[in-house]
Formats: sequence, structure tokens, C-alpha cells
Amino acid sequence: MNDEQSRDLYDRALSVMPGGVNSAVRAAIEPYPFFVRKGDGGHVIDADGNRYIDWVMGLGPLLLGHDLPESVRAGIQRNASEGPMYGAPSEIEVDLAEFVVRHVPSVEKIRFVNSGTEATTSAVRLARGYTGRNKIVVMQGGYHGAQESTLVEGDADDPAPSSAGIPQSFAEHTLPVPFNDEAAVREVFEEHGDDIAAVLTEPILGNRGIVYPEDGYHEFLREITDEHGALLIFDEVITGFRVGGLGCAQSEFGVTPDLTTFGKIVGGGFPVGAIGGRAEIIEQFAPSGPVFQAGTFSGHPVTMAAGLETLQFAAENGVYDHVNGLGEQLRSGLTEILADQAPSYTVTGTDSMFKVIFTRDGPGANSLEEQCSSGCRQRPACPRYDTCPKNGADVAAAETDRWRRIFWGQMKDQGVFLSQNQFECQFVSYAHTDEDVEKTLEAYKEAL
Repeated sequence: MNDEQSRDLYDRALSVMPGGVNSAVRAAIEPYPFFVRKGDGGHVIDADGNRYIDWVMGLGPLLLGHDLPESVRAGIQRNASEGPMYGAPSEIEVDLAEFVVRHVPSVEKIRFVNSGTEATTSAVRLARGYTGRNKIVVMQGGYHGAQESTLVEGDADDPAPSSAGIPQSFAEHTLPVPFNDEAAVREVFEEHGDDIAAVLTEPILGNRGIVYPEDGYHEFLREITDEHGALLIFDEVITGFRVGGLGCAQSEFGVTPDLTTFGKIVGGGFPVGAIGGRAEIIEQFAPSGPVFQAGTFSGHPVTMAAGLETLQFAAENGVYDHVNGLGEQLRSGLTEILADQAPSYTVTGTDSMFKVIFTRDGPGANSLEEQCSSGCRQRPACPRYDTCPKNGADVAAAETDRWRRIFWGQMKDQGVFLSQNQFECQFVSYAHTDEDVEKTLEAYKEAL
């Protein structure tokens, strides 16, 4: 597979951009990433003309794939043709806000921003402003964007910045606990309950290989935050409008948080973020309240049009049936392949998300009859239950180097583009087909 153009582009990029990229994960592949020339349905074509089945989908925003349906494209183009932006409100912002409020259980009011990072940053500030408290509980291995309050590692007793440039004093207000660990959450509330503003969690860990919650875990978080007067924030930047359809993951789990952050799909593939929740809390944002939040590009009319057209198309055209059905085919097929070729590995995901975690331990191949059939559900009766990942540390303990250094390249050589490391999700789009699934499963067989 020829990659001369990608190599030359990366050489040029190294001269003008740090690491040759504008987002660190893109350089995860060694010795250099391929550069994309264009998208085509459920595929991408690189600078050298190589074609790949694309399961990255922009790291999640492209629910409909690269070729937008005509009605969606027309709605976006119509708004773009009327001027790029105004520095004043426009009707399309209200239209998209009304759509989200109608469909997402937790959202009574919403504020649009420009990225998932900006959404979670603003949600943390809002939680602190609303409660008058300082500390935030987060899940180890959860990801909430490139922001100071959540780029924290360690545990609740010894939190530390996970990036240079963040003062230790910032990290001291963040309490990391393992996902799915009720005892650890109880402990931090017993010690810090009067100063905990919020628990911030993804409903499903989506940046640590996809880790599903154990039964009752989110209900427990809802109860303990209520008991201590803290807020529960669901970060649905990844799961929003992908897991649970238009109601998002919170509707699938039947747990309503106080605040929800959004990104990716809600902007239809354009830069976006949003914070939604109970009206009395969202009203604390300026200008109606004392928590400052503003942005030149917030509620950008082209992004708002892309988000609204995408979600309306999904609502009216069976998009979720299609993508979730293909996701089920992928995970079921992968489960069968692993049982035969790599029984220690774990299939994870739900709806239109999927991943194979290269877990090091697992049950014997002859004891897999009762395993979860299409993605880990943390089911105690499953023979994998004791060895499947329960939190971010479990995923980090997997064969992450083998995944990146050997497996990823073998899949690429067969024309399949997977996320650039063991941790990122993979996504199905409306543009993918049964044939794409079949070719991908054959590639997994060969690469494993």
C-alpha cells in the first residue's frame, strides 16, 4: 500500500505543527499517520488514493457518514449561504434547542458552546457556582476534554495533574475514583461530602475502550449525590444521540442527571458543545445568573443547522435501527471470532459503538457458552465477568502496545481504519453497509 503522499505531508506538518498534528491522538500511529483526502459514505480515501472502511467517523460526530443525505446537505448549505455568522442570535439556535429539550430527559434549558471540552469546563464551573462548593468527583480513565479540572490522575487521596502546565492546587479539588466502584464513591463523600459540587461521569466510559456500568451503578450515583446535595453530571459528548437514540444514554439507563454535556453528533459533524439540564441550574449562566460563560462562535448558525438537520433526519428515517443493527452484527461476529482465535480478549460496546479490548486474562474457550453475546454488559452470570474490564485501569492493563504497534497496522493493510489506539471508541454510521461489516470481520480474523 503506497503512502508517499502521507509521508511527505507529515514531513511538512512536522515543520509547522507540534508533532505534525492538531490533536495528539492523530499521531498515535507510528511512524506517521495517513492523511485523509476525502470521505465517501462509510469510507475515507487517503492522500495516496488508498480506500479504507472508516469506523472512526471523526471520533464519533458522523452519525450519517461522510456523504450527507440531500435534505441535510441542503439545510446546511442554505444557512451557510446566508452568511457565516452574525454576533447576534438566530432562529436556528432556538430550533435546535427546542429539539434537544423535547427529546433528552434531563434537559429543560441548554447553552450551546463550541466543543466538548468547553462544555465540560463550563459544566464544572456551573456546578461550583450553583452549589458554592469546590470539589468534583471524576472516574479514573474517564475523559472530559482538555481542561484543568479533569486532567487529573491518581486517586482521591493523592490527585495530581496528568499534564504539564496544570498547578497542583487545581488537582487538589478533583477526586478521582474507579468507575463501577460504589465503595470508593461512598468513601469520598464521607470525607468530602460537604464540599463536593458534583460527580462527573460518562454513562459509559468511551475513551477507555468502552466500559459498561454495572447494574445499579448510575442509580447509586443519583442517590448519593441527592443525599449530599451535590449534582450528577453525565458527560454525553460521546454517547449523546448515539446510545439510546434521541433520548441519549440517560434514557437507556433510566437515570436523569442534573446536567448533561454534549458534543459531536449534536453539531452534525461541525465544531460544537452544549450544556443542558434543570432550568434552575442552567439559569445560573450569565446573563441570567452569576456564572460567566460566553463565546464568539457559540450557537454558530451553520453548526446549529447541521445538528438540527442531522437529528431530524435520524428521527424520521430509521437511522438508529440501521446503525444499531450493524453494531449488533459487528459485536456478535467479533464475539464468535474471539471465542475461536483469542478467547482472552473482550468485545465491548452497545448500539452503534464497538471495540475489542486485548485483555490478558479470560476464561477458557470451552467455558464461553453463556458469555455476553454482543458486547460486555457486566453481567455476573457471564463467564467473562471476573476478567472483563470494570474501569479504566483494567483497560490500560490490556495489551495496548500490541493493539497499536501490530494489530492496527494489520487492519489498515486490509483497508480497515480503526481508532488510533486501544482506548478510543469505534462507531457505525448510517452510510455503512452489511458488506462493510462482512469485510471488517474477515479482516479481524486475519489480523488476530
